[in-house]
Amino acid sequence: MPAFPHSTTSSPTAIAVPPSLSLPVIEAAFPRQVHPYWPRLQEKTRTWLLEKRLMPADKVEEYADGLCYTDLMAGYYVGAADEVLQAIADYSAWFFVWDDRHDRDIVHGRPAAWRRLRFRLHAALDSPRDHLHHEDPLVAGFADSMVRLYSFLPRTWNARFARHFHEVIEAYDREFRNRVEGIVPTVEEYLALRRRTFAHWIWTDLLEAGAGCELPEPVRSHPAYRRAALLSQEFAAWYNDLCSLPKEIAGDEVHNLGISLIKHEGLTLEEAVAEIRRRVEECIAEFLVAEQDALRLSDELADGTVHGKELSAAVQVCVRNMRNWFSAVYWFHHESGRYRVDSWDDRSTPPYVDNEAAGEK
Repeated sequence: MPAFPHSTTSSPTAIAVPPSLSLPVIEAAFPRQVHPYWPRLQEKTRTWLLEKRLMPADKVEEYADGLCYTDLMAGYYVGAADEVLQAIADYSAWFFVWDDRHDRDIVHGRPAAWRRLRFRLHAALDSPRDHLHHEDPLVAGFADSMVRLYSFLPRTWNARFARHFHEVIEAYDREFRNRVEGIVPTVEEYLALRRRTFAHWIWTDLLEAGAGCELPEPVRSHPAYRRAALLSQEFAAWYNDLCSLPKEIAGDEVHNLGISLIKHEGLTLEEAVAEIRRRVEECIAEFLVAEQDALRLSDELADGTVHGKELSAAVQVCVRNMRNWFSAVYWFHHESGRYRVDSWDDRSTPPYVDNEAAGEK
């Protein structure tokens, strides 16, 4: 499968997917899409990371493009206005950097630094303009992302996004405590926590920004729409677990569906891998059914009025991009340097992170 045809990181190459991670149905039934703005997107997000001091200049130069963060978003929010996609891509890059800071605070035993960051992010989420020049680049970068994302849709959407991200921050705090204390959540506990740490509803909210339309609550909560949205996100979270299980076992991690299955269900490693893969494949099959239900909902919304026509079109865009999430996530895991652990000098320290005591000042 060729990488994006205009990649600035390398010439198009065939990506070799390990048999244990190969999903022929994704490669056959979910054609890969890419927003035409992508080459510019990659360049501008790289510049944004530098300007906001979210990654050291040498790390940006050596690793930013190869991490493929913009590839992931350009393959998901297809059809979004360029400025919307840019804001989403910068926010997504910020999210990965935040995830790395969270991990480093755990690894280096910095609970006080994490606690400060947690409270600052809650505050910046509610009043981003007040935090644009915060001393911690991670807080300032987050505030910049929020000011931009909040500018596209009405205040009701902003309030919903903020509510969902407050939950994500608290879920990251629960994960912090679990890792420090060595607590492996049960399967059901893990699945509930994962929906928040993976930010299921954040990426779903952003589908509306990409479509340029806030969907009314009866549409968002309609079983057909909500199930398709949830399945697209569950696939991403569980496929990530499948790809990262060996690395996370080696790193004494406690948050992975496979680790919960081994710890609490008594499965062997091989059985856990098979079970995650079964869930992933079941998720794909169920989405193909849910997708049709959601598209029928879209048809029903076209009631002959201008509003109905616009709403129907917006739902179609969102559902098409739910589908795009499958291929975007799948190829991201095989192209991004974030998952090439075997090439790292130290498997416990990603080469693209700033391993200094950020946030301790």
